[in-house]
Amino acid sequence: MFDLEKHSSLPRQRPATPALCLLALCWLGCSKKPEPAPTPAPEAAPAAAPAAVAPAAPAALKIGFAYVGPVGDAGWTYAHDLGRKAVLEKFGSKVTTQFVEQVHEGAGAELVFRDLVDQGCQLIFGTTFGYMEPMLKVASDFENVHFEHATGFKTSKNLRTYDSRTYEGAYLAGVVAGAMTTTRTLGVVGSIPIPEVIRNIDSFTLGAQSQKPDIKTKVVWVNTWFDPTKEQEAAQTLLNQGADVLFQNTDSPAVLKAAEKAGKFAFGWDSDMSKVGPSAHLASAVIHWAPYYQKAVQEHLDGSWKTGQTWWGVKEGAIELTSISEKVPSAVQARVAEITTGLKSGTFSIWKGPIFDQKGKKVLEDGKVADDPFLLKIDFYVKGVDGSVPNAK
Repeated sequence: MFDLEKHSSLPRQRPATPALCLLALCWLGCSKKPEPAPTPAPEAAPAAAPAAVAPAAPAALKIGFAYVGPVGDAGWTYAHDLGRKAVLEKFGSKVTTQFVEQVHEGAGAELVFRDLVDQGCQLIFGTTFGYMEPMLKVASDFENVHFEHATGFKTSKNLRTYDSRTYEGAYLAGVVAGAMTTTRTLGVVGSIPIPEVIRNIDSFTLGAQSQKPDIKTKVVWVNTWFDPTKEQEAAQTLLNQGADVLFQNTDSPAVLKAAEKAGKFAFGWDSDMSKVGPSAHLASAVIHWAPYYQKAVQEHLDGSWKTGQTWWGVKEGAIELTSISEKVPSAVQARVAEITTGLKSGTFSIWKGPIFDQKGKKVLEDGKVADDPFLLKIDFYVKGVDGSVPNAK
């Protein structure tokens, strides 16, 4: 029998052992490159917060001014315009202002007030007595607008009045005039015979008489607030009648110029007029409107505005006798300073009895101090004023 196992020339293959199988499997598994893990998808960025939007600035308050005369460089209207500029300086971009010059009293003023409303003005100032009725009429048609009337006495729920105690400045000027006059005759150019102006003439005279009790005051009325030609002519009439110190309640510096030309003395009124007639100028009774205008605007802006009547003077910084000439004796200047201090503190009263009218009637009893209702209705001349009050009853 042929022995296949004994005679075969083919190599024999050994059967695979379990250990070898395990090794092979291990090699196969280790030699295989690992597949990279899948890259995670990027997370979506959080949505950006919307940009903060600044609240819109409130629209600037539009303010209108109506002036009875031209602004110029001196006088009543000029003083008001200085107040307007002070408002701009204080409130900046919160306000805008506009003004109309030479607005005649009467029906024409009504048209101007309505036009200012149409242009968006929410606060309107009328700066002379004759605007009272036109402004009341317009105010009744625009109750959401605030109106302010200078020197008036009528109010409504959206119209109030404001004024300066100009009679205090007139009295202080009178003290200086009384000391400086040699003829003992003073002259006053009057504008319109309303209580405000009559009160100033009387107070000027009382101040002068505190220096020289026998002083007389002459008055020429021009029946207008601003007319340089008429004012100059009236001043010359007073000079011809022997007045050597002139005073005025008109709006231009024409009276001071007339005194300068004649070599006499005079005063600035409403604003500092010392540069107009430097040789004639004794002092200027100046009104400072800025404190009130700034107060009124602030009240409108903060919502506290309400109707009423305001009458400010030396105490509130609204009136000042300034630029007193070196010609005025130091003792007189000291007296002016003393009275000014008394007016500020309330220890000095200009209208304190006994006071008599020009006919000798006692209008204020001994020791009695006039109250505002008395002062607001003055329609008489005090003792020492010549002539009669126009249209007086």
